[in-house]
Amino acid sequence: MLRWILFLFFAFNLYALEITLQGAKENFQSYSTLHIKDSDSFLCQEIKNDLNQITKIVCAFSKHPSKKIKEIQNDFFQIKSQIQKKTFFLTITPYYKIKSFPIVFNLSKDDTVFQANAKLSSHWMILGYKEELPYLDNDNKSDIGINFPFFLNRDKLPYVGGLDIKGNPVHIKKVQDVTDYLRIKNYYKDAQYDLCLELINEVLLDYPNSLFKAELLFYKIKVYAKLKNYDNVIEFSKIYLKEYSSDENVPEVLSLNSKSYSMIGLSTDADYFFDRLFSEHEDSPYAKWGYIYKGEMLESGGSLSKALMFYEKALLETDDLEIAATAAYKLAQYKISTPDKKEAAEYIMKIIQAKPGFFMNDLTASMEMMYTFAEDEDYETASEIARVILNEINMDHDEYERLLRDRAVWLSNTAKKQEALGVLNEYIEKYKYGNYEDEIKVIKDSLFFDTVDANLSTKLNEYNTLIETYQNDSIGNRAIYEKAKLLLQNGMYSDVLGFKDSLASLDAEKYTDTQEIIKESAIGVMKQALKDKECQEVLNISADYNITLSSEWDESIYDCAMIGANFLLAKETASKNLKSKDLIERKKWLYRYIKVDFRTGNYSDVVEASKELIELIGNDKNSEYKDIYRILFDAYQRLEDDNNMIASLVKIQSLYGLDYKDIERYVRVMAIGSNTKDDNLIIKYATEVMKIQNSSNSYAQSPYVEFTLYQAYMNKENFNDALEILKALDKVDLNKNQRSRQKYLLGSIYDKLWRNDEAKVAYQEAIDADSASAWAKLALDAKELNK
Repeated sequence: MLRWILFLFFAFNLYALEITLQGAKENFQSYSTLHIKDSDSFLCQEIKNDLNQITKIVCAFSKHPSKKIKEIQNDFFQIKSQIQKKTFFLTITPYYKIKSFPIVFNLSKDDTVFQANAKLSSHWMILGYKEELPYLDNDNKSDIGINFPFFLNRDKLPYVGGLDIKGNPVHIKKVQDVTDYLRIKNYYKDAQYDLCLELINEVLLDYPNSLFKAELLFYKIKVYAKLKNYDNVIEFSKIYLKEYSSDENVPEVLSLNSKSYSMIGLSTDADYFFDRLFSEHEDSPYAKWGYIYKGEMLESGGSLSKALMFYEKALLETDDLEIAATAAYKLAQYKISTPDKKEAAEYIMKIIQAKPGFFMNDLTASMEMMYTFAEDEDYETASEIARVILNEINMDHDEYERLLRDRAVWLSNTAKKQEALGVLNEYIEKYKYGNYEDEIKVIKDSLFFDTVDANLSTKLNEYNTLIETYQNDSIGNRAIYEKAKLLLQNGMYSDVLGFKDSLASLDAEKYTDTQEIIKESAIGVMKQALKDKECQEVLNISADYNITLSSEWDESIYDCAMIGANFLLAKETASKNLKSKDLIERKKWLYRYIKVDFRTGNYSDVVEASKELIELIGNDKNSEYKDIYRILFDAYQRLEDDNNMIASLVKIQSLYGLDYKDIERYVRVMAIGSNTKDDNLIIKYATEVMKIQNSSNSYAQSPYVEFTLYQAYMNKENFNDALEILKALDKVDLNKNQRSRQKYLLGSIYDKLWRNDEAKVAYQEAIDADSASAWAKLALDAKELNK
């Protein structure tokens, strides 16, 4: 049986961890081995499905690498890494079948070996294969059998070494091409195409009959394709297709050869090889690549519709992610320049979901497409392309800061506000003095404040949520500010004042008009309170915010100030209107100024101001301010200016006649007469008081007025008038003592008029009214004298 092995490997050394991936063939069947070594023992666990098939193998390590391991894959494995709860994991997912083996023994050192079912080992081998395990039997071992060790003899047999196909020894010097071949594959994988080509030429020169001649020529064609040296691709493809027409790599060579002809403009030759590729190798993945290459040729020739058919054919028929991503990308490139931009975005999002690293294949083209989406205002697709590119590069990359900024800006224009905030904060954290620092901060502050179509309640709810969610953050502060402005615009002044402390605590340099918002809201509350006659609220607002409203509100402010006894505010309001050029306004505010002065006890000022108002009123007996004479009288009374009180009362009587409102003023002038022993004054005004009481049928000033008037008449020996005054008290309700006094005085007048019988009756009535009073005792004595 012909058996030959091809090795491809690469290794990673991270701390003490070594990962080596190798590929080989046994009996024309490919397989691959993955060796994982560490200085410490670690666990590798096979994960099986319900059919007892291994779906993946997970290896766990107590330490983790200092930098991220990128995804590794070949035809048999996909290897991913992650860190969870400080544990580093490697997950190996097979494309076909897989098996793990702990490598416990070192056959170059250990003489004794046995079957070891170890759970932990410092060296594990993972084997990937298609159908059957290469070189190994997979016999089931009995759980109850004895695991006898195998002992190696110390005297070893002679070592023959490797044999060629004829059974002859293979000399060491002739296997250098194997090593070089492995180096060539590594150079190609690492995109070191010049070194790769140089080494291929050296190996072909040194080993013209190398076992790997077909592979070397194959890699030479691939390198020229990568270098876009299409003439050499065509030249060496002819040799390859002639000499190795049955090789498994023919489909790939045909695809590269077809593409090369198309790239140099020989479309007829290209079509010939495309037809061979499609007809002879229809099921090969390289036929799908051929669809893409032919689509590119047709697109460059202007046959766009046919090109799209080939791209779509490649996309629909392949199960290879790279081919599918390339086809989708080609379709997106076309669709983005048409009205079907939404379909272009759908293709791109599928690539992002299935193979995000694809965009690094041609970073320049990917970024051009990204910015095209942004220019068309498809910010979500643009931001997603930026995201996957950022995941593939680091901060040292020239485009990293701009991409991070662009993604933040684009996301802020989508509904993904939270995601945008995360990227904005990421930029601020990574670039404290970045090129876009100021712009990013402005965008962050305005991130949640562009819902121009939302109604009032929706906006307020959003602001309340932001204030609660982003306390002590620029977004929360902006929400406070915007909420205050919104409330102010909608006349919700009390609500603004409800959180004025939060508003006032905002940065004054950034939010320069917060005090104006508070004051305007206070003015709004005050105006509404004035309209509603809520005077206490008016006074509170005025005191708290030192508000000065326009003159149109002066009357309401004055009224509320007087009601609330805030005479300082009332006087300030009146004072600023005293110089009005409008005579009517001037009289009104002078009158109000006088009333404030009177309430505050500034009686001398009242007198002076009243004189000015009286002068302005003139002889207008119908003036609405004529009761200034009453105020003036009251001021004189408090200043104890008797003469001016009398003069003022004369004016009051001339304006109002005998008005019950003035009854007490008449009584006060009577008191002046009593104090000055001026019986005429008493008689004059006491008589007026009695007239007022009789006309109003109200006797609040009785019997004081009657007794005083009685005494004045008695002083003038006008006994008959005195008698009539006392008799008038008969119809007035008096208490017992007052009634006793009235009857006694009535009896004394009868005595003076020699009407003894009537005097006796009066005295008896005085005694009957209140026998315990002093007036009853005087009446009793007088009655005894009349016997």
